[in-house]
Amino acid sequence: MARHPLAAALLLALAAPAALAQSADAPSPGTLDTIIVTGTRVADRTVAESQSPIDIIGSEALQATGTTELATALARALPSLNFPRPALTDGTSAIRPAQLRGLAPDQVLVLVNGKRRHTSSLLNLNGTIGRGSAPVDLNTIPVSAIDRVEVLRDGASAQYGSDAIAGVVNVVLKGAREGGSLLVQHGQYSAGDGAQSQIAGDGGLALGEDRGFLHLSAQIGRQHRTNRARPFAGTPGPTQPALGQKAFVIGEPDVDFGAVGLNLDYALTDHLSVYAFGTASNRDITSFAFFRAPGNPTQNIPSIYPDGFLPEINNISRDRSLVAGLKGFTDSGWNWDLSYNHGYNHLEFYTRNTLNASLGASSPTEFYDGALETTQNIVNLDVSRQFDWGLAYPATLSFGVEARNEKWNQSPGEYGSWADAGQGPVGAPGGAQGFGGFAPAVSGAYDRDSHAAYVGLEADFTEQFSGGIAARYEDYDDFGSQASGKLSARYAFSDAVALRGTVSSGFRAPSLAQQYFQTVSTVFLPGVSTPFEIRTFPASSAVAQAFGAEPLQPEESLSYSLGLVLQPTEGLYVTVDAYQIDVDDRIALSSNLTGDAVRTLLESRGIFGVNGGRYFTNAIDTRTRGIDVVGTWRVPLAASTLDLTGGYNHTKTEITRIAANPPELEQNGLNLERIDRVEAGRIEQGFPRNKLLLGGVWTGQQWSFSVNATRYGSVRTTPNNAALDQEYGAKWLLDVSTSFRPDDRWTLTLGADNVLNEYPDENSFGNSTNGQFPYSNLSPFGFGGAFVYGKVGYRW
Repeated sequence: MARHPLAAALLLALAAPAALAQSADAPSPGTLDTIIVTGTRVADRTVAESQSPIDIIGSEALQATGTTELATALARALPSLNFPRPALTDGTSAIRPAQLRGLAPDQVLVLVNGKRRHTSSLLNLNGTIGRGSAPVDLNTIPVSAIDRVEVLRDGASAQYGSDAIAGVVNVVLKGAREGGSLLVQHGQYSAGDGAQSQIAGDGGLALGEDRGFLHLSAQIGRQHRTNRARPFAGTPGPTQPALGQKAFVIGEPDVDFGAVGLNLDYALTDHLSVYAFGTASNRDITSFAFFRAPGNPTQNIPSIYPDGFLPEINNISRDRSLVAGLKGFTDSGWNWDLSYNHGYNHLEFYTRNTLNASLGASSPTEFYDGALETTQNIVNLDVSRQFDWGLAYPATLSFGVEARNEKWNQSPGEYGSWADAGQGPVGAPGGAQGFGGFAPAVSGAYDRDSHAAYVGLEADFTEQFSGGIAARYEDYDDFGSQASGKLSARYAFSDAVALRGTVSSGFRAPSLAQQYFQTVSTVFLPGVSTPFEIRTFPASSAVAQAFGAEPLQPEESLSYSLGLVLQPTEGLYVTVDAYQIDVDDRIALSSNLTGDAVRTLLESRGIFGVNGGRYFTNAIDTRTRGIDVVGTWRVPLAASTLDLTGGYNHTKTEITRIAANPPELEQNGLNLERIDRVEAGRIEQGFPRNKLLLGGVWTGQQWSFSVNATRYGSVRTTPNNAALDQEYGAKWLLDVSTSFRPDDRWTLTLGADNVLNEYPDENSFGNSTNGQFPYSNLSPFGFGGAFVYGKVGYRW
């Protein structure tokens, strides 16, 4: 099927069972008639009429499980979205990336109310899905503020610009003029840890005499850590815990979080409105690093920690966004929207319960390590108008211009967090153990400007046939210009069957973080008993160029999709879409370049105590092929309804080209691979190639029951030692819940996610760090086990 996705799409459509549907489109039986605002400039385009595949996930679906995170809720509603839950991966343990259709997390564009969302300031560096990416942190958006999420599963760079290679996630905020809700929930894992509590609410207020609204939302909560680590079971030694000692904490982090949102729209005149919307969130997140044994000769000072120590990595994330604008229309039919968009993410790093061994016995035990900061400022003008050209419906012409400024800062930590003072044991590395701070020499402030112009035309040429064309030109002051285009069409054979397809080119500009970030990270290499200190160098730096690095260039993509829209009977909606996405010059973080020759080269550049280096490179091309089958079916029953939902995704990514190794990696005795089998395997096999969602909700007058089953396909890890290759088998997870409504206002819910307490396959001993890490970070559903929760909701 993966070799011929378009033919497979047609075969699956003919064979699709009537009961197959999609949980992501489950908000209501009227999903087909929902007006969409993503992927089109037409004011009254519906889901059924869309020329590209699009999912609508309503607020009820987002709150249908025990999670308090937007990314987790989307992963449970969308078969094409993957959100693993890695641990012991520095900042990535706290701010986890999600991927769509098996592509990189930063190849998905996130919008809020149709406006570009700023990215996180964190760069994912360790061995996780999305290694090397700096995507949007979806969990900074409060779920209580969301009316629905529209997910466009199609390339859209020609419509929205950089990043929209895999698709677009558009978060639409609540805008009700009255009423509101309050939700209190609490839950805990069946293992007895990981308790979570949350209070969330929202409310709307009408402004003037029906001239507009102000909708406010907020949520606050606490999540306690989990721990699935096991005792040490290897050969005792000075760098190891004692035999039988449980020295690590591996699982969900400790999190304190709070977020607010606002959405305002007010008509100044009959032709002019002012609007504003935004969110603000704070999160205090604590995860853990590698245990330092009491007898470790270079990483511990016994007079400070006679029993060894487990460093804590504390991240403080402050996220802000505000969009304000004017919109209106003229008597001649022109619609316009002028907006200013500000986004900001500030991420502080602290290492606690630690030391800097190079400072000796005088070392402090906690450090401020520095901060990363992203700022986005955009001015945008959109213009559109319908023209009656004698077609079945008026055609829509749209065009616009955009100016964007991006900033990214890396701020230094306090002296002890990064210093190599030479006052400790011989060979003791500098910097805080667990997470070393950013030194002034590697810190800096960077920015760039870009300008864009775009145009689009959409028309229904006949009652059956519609099509669209879009083009966009962008110019960046750091790497030049880029153009992209898109063609889309839809033909309805009847009210029950329609065929749709798209062809689009796209691009993704290298982020400022990918161009300039540098630091030292503690990395565990499979089969090696002690962690390595690996330094990330900018591709433009002299050290990286000594390893053969070249300045980063934008990624370029070419995408195709072909699909069927089936509505064979009242209440049943099934779509089948096949796709192919080719990405050239894909940006990846190189392999960890280690060895004696690397150390010698680094020391010749004045860099001591570091075991290896890495840098970003455009060294690979990839091809992603897949198929989505989705839909909903509502079955009316006596005094109740039954909504059957489901979805299936199959995705396969292959690396079609790895650039020849630069001569620098073949000389001086290095003999290294820039992209090794570890990184290649993570890109091709580190996510599930297939995912199946099946569910049903029975709703009566006072009671409702929900059952949802998810099958996650297998994933595979490919360490440099091929003998340690391991496949983790497919798993079924079952979520259940029941709700009781004593009246129109109150709802009482009791549920369990993963009620059968399913865990992923365990690591082989060689992949388990001497038996201590039982589960892989590649697991698409984490390794927390069953989670039981209760909710009390009130609406007015």
